[in-house]
Order: sequence, then C-alpha cells, then structure tokens
Amino acid sequence: MRKIACALLVSIAAAAAPAHAGLFDKKPEEAVLQAERAGMQDVSIWVDVSWGFRTQGAANVLNRTHQAFAARGYRVLAVEPYIENGDLQGFFVTYSKP
Repeated sequence: MRKIACALLVSIAAAAAPAHAGLFDKKPEEAVLQAERAGMQDVSIWVDVSWGFRTQGAANVLNRTHQAFAARGYRVLAVEPYIENGDLQGFFVTYSKP
C-alpha cells in the first residue's frame, strides 16, 4: 500500500508542476528557494538515505530538510518512507506554506 501511496504522491506532484521535477535532485536549501521563487504553496521532495547510515543519517538529513523549509515558512504536511526489499531508501516529504 505504501508503494502505491508513494507512486501516487510522485505522479500527482509531477502532474501538478512538471517544470519543477528538478526539485527531487537538489539539496534542501536549493529546493526550497526554487519552490519559493516558483510560488509553490505545496511542495513534495525526495530525501534520499540510501547512500549509507540509514538510521542516524536519515534523521540528520530530515532535520536539515525540515529546517530549510521551516526557515522559509513551510510546514511539514507528510513524511512517507519508501522501503524497497526491506531496506529504507528514503522519504517523500511534502511541505505546505499557509
């Protein structure tokens, strides 16, 4: 079910703003600036943790991402982990700006 929800989230984000698909390949600080410049009220990004340290590293990356978006007025709307073959690969994180 989670894979379906994640796939749906990605397809909705891509359909809603195909010009901003590059947000998935950027550092959090760059992604939030690009989203803000584009006037995006809701933003979904991918936080990759598959490079190693999936426990402590994942928390650090999520904290850094949350801080970057909070500094620009966005709030966390959803965090969906993506697990493949029993391994955590990353998170789809959606932020909203009231």
